Amino acid sequence: MPEMPEVQGLVDFLQERLTGLEITRASVANIAALKTYDPPIDAMVGTTISGATRHGKFIDLSTTGPHLVFHLAKAGWLRFYEQLPQTLIKPGKTPIALRIALSDGSGFDLTEAGTKKSLAYYVVRDPHDVPGVARLGPDPLDPSFSRDALAGLLAGRRTQIKGVLRDQATIAGVGNAYSDEILHAAKMSPYALAATLTDDDIDRLYTAMQATIAEAIAEASGKPP
Repeated sequence: MPEMPEVQGLVDFLQERLTGLEITRASVANIAALKTYDPPIDAMVGTTISGATRHGKFIDLSTTGPHLVFHLAKAGWLRFYEQLPQTLIKPGKTPIALRIALSDGSGFDLTEAGTKKSLAYYVVRDPHDVPGVARLGPDPLDPSFSRDALAGLLAGRRTQIKGVLRDQATIAGVGNAYSDEILHAAKMSPYALAATLTDDDIDRLYTAMQATIAEAIAEASGKPP
């Protein structure tokens, strides 16, 4: 499953490679993965991509029109082509959920392997129109996410710490794999109740979270999508 560091690496690639390109075609291959209808998907055609950002594990491509926001879920990914294939996509007979063509001949597919389909994409005027984005808690990469901010999120929570770390409404972007990595680095049981953590525990947890995520992002950065 792509988690926050891998998603951030992908966002960095998209920001550098796609900014300034016009969207010339948007082909829906899995209508069930498209979660919005207003604006229509065709509203993106003719717009120019102005940047890529991340909200938790959601990727947000902003344009001079609407935003394309997508979540890769467990088995989704983005496949980028320097020269987009011209083959016809047959809905229901391909792992492709969405194909985006760009003005320099490049483009990308949102794909999903496996039988359980959880990948979702949205065309919205504002990324906070996506319910999952609107529910997100603070991002651990945000400069305002301090040790004391983490302590405030944990205070009084009679919930296992691994569950708290994975709760996107509490902390955005940390999933199953990196919650394990963070807790291992902090030498902390995943079953410890958040409310019982001492000041020293929170110090170790905060330090481990920042170091683990920074190392993982450095590892993911610069890799092709």
